[in-house]
Amino acid sequence: MGKVTNDMTEPAPRASLVGWLLVAVQLILVAILIGELRRVWRARPLRRRAGGLLSVGGVALMATAARQLGRSLHPHPTPTAAAELRTDGLYRHVRHPLYTGLLLWAAGAALIGGTARALTAFAGLAAVLALKAPYEERQLTRRFAAYPAYARRTPRFLPRLRPSPPSG
Repeated sequence: MGKVTNDMTEPAPRASLVGWLLVAVQLILVAILIGELRRVWRARPLRRRAGGLLSVGGVALMATAARQLGRSLHPHPTPTAAAELRTDGLYRHVRHPLYTGLLLWAAGAALIGGTARALTAFAGLAAVLALKAPYEERQLTRRFAAYPAYARRTPRFLPRLRPSPPSG
């Protein structure tokens, strides 16, 4: 089951506002982390390399996940009319590979920045995504009948190190 489509009504105005608020806070924290990257040449070489590897890996993960989402990609956590439930590719391993990639990038940026502001922005971003993911999952559950079963077998952010035993 790679893609599942389904119809859904638009979210209530308040729910839509909550979604946009989460997006706005997320963007502010990302902007802070981007600002912290100006310190890249002041970071010790090991910290710069480790942070760079995390950041590049995170960007690669985000780019792959975004490509796999295709027309379903949208900043608001409510699925669009064109949205399809992805359960293949990266989405076979985690429900939110874009968020995982963003957290990897942010961890790298915080490591490179090395300041309390960078670490606080990273922690804040992790908290926002920890709130945004369940919000998004509630919207996906309303939209796609197959989502609850997918969520039960697929971890949210980090893939399982060992495959889960077959169900049934």
